[in-house]
Amino acid sequence: MEGAGLKEQQHQRLAASGQAHLLRYWDGLEEGERAELLADLDDCHFPESLCFFRRAAQQAPPEQQQQQYRVDESMEPVPKEVQGSVSRDRERLPGWQAEGLHQISQSKVAVLLLAGGQGTRLGVTFPKGMYNVGLLSQKTLFQIQAERILKLQQRASEQFGHKCTIPWYIMTSGRTMDSTKEFFVKNDYFRLQKENIIFFQQGMLPAMTFDGKAILEGKSKIAMAPDGNGGLYRALGNQKIVEDMEDRGIAYIHVYCVDNILVKVADPTFIGFCVEQQADCGAKVVEKTHPTEAVGVVCKVNGLYQVVEYSEITLATAQKRNADGHLMFNAGNICNHYFTLQFLKDVVTIHEPKLQHHVARKKIPYINDQGQQINPDKPNGIKMEKFVFDIFQFSKKFVIFEVLREDEFSPLKNADSQDGKDTPTTARHALMSLHHRWVLNAGGHFVDENGSRIPAIPRYVVWQAIYFFVSPS
Repeated sequence: MEGAGLKEQQHQRLAASGQAHLLRYWDGLEEGERAELLADLDDCHFPESLCFFRRAAQQAPPEQQQQQYRVDESMEPVPKEVQGSVSRDRERLPGWQAEGLHQISQSKVAVLLLAGGQGTRLGVTFPKGMYNVGLLSQKTLFQIQAERILKLQQRASEQFGHKCTIPWYIMTSGRTMDSTKEFFVKNDYFRLQKENIIFFQQGMLPAMTFDGKAILEGKSKIAMAPDGNGGLYRALGNQKIVEDMEDRGIAYIHVYCVDNILVKVADPTFIGFCVEQQADCGAKVVEKTHPTEAVGVVCKVNGLYQVVEYSEITLATAQKRNADGHLMFNAGNICNHYFTLQFLKDVVTIHEPKLQHHVARKKIPYINDQGQQINPDKPNGIKMEKFVFDIFQFSKKFVIFEVLREDEFSPLKNADSQDGKDTPTTARHALMSLHHRWVLNAGGHFVDENGSRIPAIPRYVVWQAIYFFVSPS
């Protein structure tokens, strides 16, 4: 179709949704730029995204929400009877692990990786999973996780005497799909079978002004953002991932976020605990370090399970303690979940349309009427997203499993140049510390480059020169 006719066709379609302003620079665009804009327009899915906007816009601003209603008034801690713990249930851990390994050996367990984010806060433009935190091995997060899957398959196969498979479903975004797939091809799928790694893409939504106009961040580029990790459920349905799981005989799914360097992928103990509890939905948690730690809390609100963000809780509630001295609301969410396939099917087919988008007011760069790039100094629009834990409320049997932070949770979010929290350095130290404890627990010890035995807890400055051997003494 010729340029003028194409513009007229697009103008009619966009005008019906009040978005004709997106074509204001069309006449001055090159052919490639027009193609880029058309691709963005297809991804916007007007008028559906406008429906999402109208529903989201009905939410009061955060400050008004706090004035109108305090979620504290309806919060209850998770009941003890649906809790498991690696520290309080030590005698039951072997049984749970055995059950989990049995399910893995039957090829009934899949893992689902949330990998839609770029490493922008890390100062890189590629997907987080491709990041190398500076280990001596130079392994990336993707490689570390792939090797854990491979080792777990081998362990279950050897223990039960037959081959098994743990399919790896990887949810990317429009910004990370191509580079992620290319990285896996380049690395020969990290020795996993290509047919057992399934890539799929979460949706994108346009950033909107407060009056419902999509924002142009460039003359041929609409400001787009992934629809949050809760976009998982819509993507599972649209791309027939649930059907693929069903065809493979999957019964249980472990869902986790790419940025946790300590994640136990398809952790058999967690899987076994959830299976024995006959849970349809479960969440791993860590104990909060202090009342105001910036982490969401798993709890009950009005009788339904959900995650309440730290910013939604008053200081008085955050500081409440039980008789044993522990925080009353101490189940810190770490984006590490268990679902049965049947629960996922119900979420995708019945509950997903009911999920409300969360609104984030953002400072969104845009092109003004004069074609100038503007970086606003205050929020000028909203981005809409759903969260993966939004579906806890639909669970018929929900459980939590408390694990040790030092063993299982060290997220990678910020560059080393920032505030020192959740950085490549802290992630690297966390993994080194874990491996260090493994060696000591196995009866080994550490020596320096001269062969001299060094203290059981070496200082960081020694790490670069350390090697170790395991000794029975």
